[in-house]
Order: sequence, then structure tokens, then C-alpha cells
Amino acid sequence: MRDSTLGRGGVTVTELSFGAAGIGNLYAPVDPDEAAAAVDAAWDAGIRSFDTAPHYGLGLSERRLGEALRGRPRDTYTLATKVGRLLEPSGEPVGDDLAHGFAVPATHRRVWDFSADGVRRCVEASLERLGLDRIDLVHLHDPDDHEDAAFRHGYPALERLREEGVVRAIGAGMNQTAMLTRFMRDTDVDAVLCAGRYTLLDRSALDTLLPEAAARGTSVLIGGVFNSGLLADPRPGATYDYTAAPPAILARALRLKAVTERHGIPLRAAALRFPLGHPAVASVLLGGRSADEVRDAVAQYRRPVPPALWEDLRAEGLLPEEAPVR
Repeated sequence: MRDSTLGRGGVTVTELSFGAAGIGNLYAPVDPDEAAAAVDAAWDAGIRSFDTAPHYGLGLSERRLGEALRGRPRDTYTLATKVGRLLEPSGEPVGDDLAHGFAVPATHRRVWDFSADGVRRCVEASLERLGLDRIDLVHLHDPDDHEDAAFRHGYPALERLREEGVVRAIGAGMNQTAMLTRFMRDTDVDAVLCAGRYTLLDRSALDTLLPEAAARGTSVLIGGVFNSGLLADPRPGATYDYTAAPPAILARALRLKAVTERHGIPLRAAALRFPLGHPAVASVLLGGRSADEVRDAVAQYRRPVPPALWEDLRAEGLLPEEAPVR
């Protein structure tokens, strides 16, 4: 599997990264053995970069990922997590954490904190849950409503942690492009994680984010390539950006599916491959709740996509001319 070096640093990521939200019980419980098997399947497929966050299952994702990777040599993989949401005890359990999509007992609560102290505490807690002495890549997590604090306090704290060697690379992860573009222009981030904004349905990252990244040599990691499900299986009731897909968006996804299947290619294979055509994109994050899901995703990634498929998408107005493909 291809790999890339993030920005100007020495941290490498494979072209596919394992996104560990699913093994944190996203939407439904995942058996611990099944979660470990998903990580094993990713490893067996050649994936060597893994992404998690304290937000995913109130720390459950970090604990499970750390356990699954514990027997692997530390220098053979890249691990990313996030800061900005501290976990604090909430007293008695208050039921499952379904408000955030994670089916885990809510014995803790999330507290937004992009202060320097909050960032350091968040990293220290993640190190403990992961069972590691360093983290390769740390992102500021969804600072949409905390822009001033993220730039004035959170980001400088990450720079200090990078200088100290506690983390090797730093960045920001969001579901929007405007603030990520500002991070590239105003800071020295090694990478940014852009979720859901460079897909076959939403190519807004192509306007400013990706050109800026290419010009500056900053790496972009792409998450949410299926727009939370619609591009994996477009049908009535499918989700788009975590809510029911509007009729017009569903119709467009079905048109995409018709073109890809005319070429004998599942839509999810084209959706996985599309972001990797841009030279600024270093890796695509794939979520997996089981070994079978991971193996299927890797098989779709490895499926050759004929150039004629992209040409037909352009001819039908489903893909702009300026979107690079490979």
C-alpha cells in the first residue's frame, strides 16, 4: 500500500487509514473481540495509520485501539487522536451516550476545552487510554464554535507538545473547509483532516482547501468519503451527513450509482478512489466495525476504476472537469 509523509515532518500515513469511531460503539455496540478483529484485518491488509479520538465512545475507541495495537512494534505504525473535548466524570451513569451516536454507558461528559491546559490534559489522558508514550499526530477536534480559543491557545499548545516530542505532527480535523484553510494559512500544521467535504457528492474542498494545501505542501486527510452512508448504499432512508438524505441528494447519488455500475464498479469503490486523485490528499480514512467490513473496504479500494467511468461522470455533469482522478 502506498504511503506519504505528512507535510514537512517525518510522520507517514498509508493511503488508507483505519478510522476507529466504529469500534467505539458508534450507533450500535461492537463486541470487544470483533473490534480487535477489525484492527487485525486492517493491519493484515497493509494499513499502518490509525485515527481515533476521546470523543469516540467516551474513550472506548482509544482504549480498544491501543489494546489491539499493543503487540505491534511502535515504530511500524502511525496513530492519530484529537484534542478539544475533555472527558470528565459525570457521577452516576446516565444511560447510553446516544446523543453523540455512541452506544456506551455515559459515565463521563464531554467538556469543550481548547485552552493550553486543556489540550495538555487531553493528550495526557489519551496517552493513558492508548497505553503509549507518544502520539504521532494530534488534531484540534471540531473547533467550529471555538475559533478564537483554538488559534490563540489550543494550537500554540500543540506546537509546544510537538517541540517537546510528545507528539510528532499536529493539525486540525473538521467537517468544513473555511477554518481548515485558515489553519494552513496562519499556522504551521503538518496536516488537516477534512471530513465529508471532498466526496463524489460534495467537492467543496476543491474550491480553496485543496489548492491551498497543494501550494503550501500541507497534507490533507479525507474522512467521510461515503457522506455517512449514502455513497455506500444509496436508497430511501439512507443518511447523508448524519441525517436522512434529501430527495435531490438521493437522486444524485442514484445517478452516480447507475454510471459506476454501468462500468461494473460498485459506487463505494469509486467513492473510495475519487479523493486519492488529488495530489494534496495523503490518505482516506475508512471506518470498520468488523473484520469483514474492513476487508470489503480494502477490496473496493484495490478494484481498478477505468478512466471511462470518470469520463462518463463528467459527461453527465456529475463530476467537474477540474477534479483530478487516477
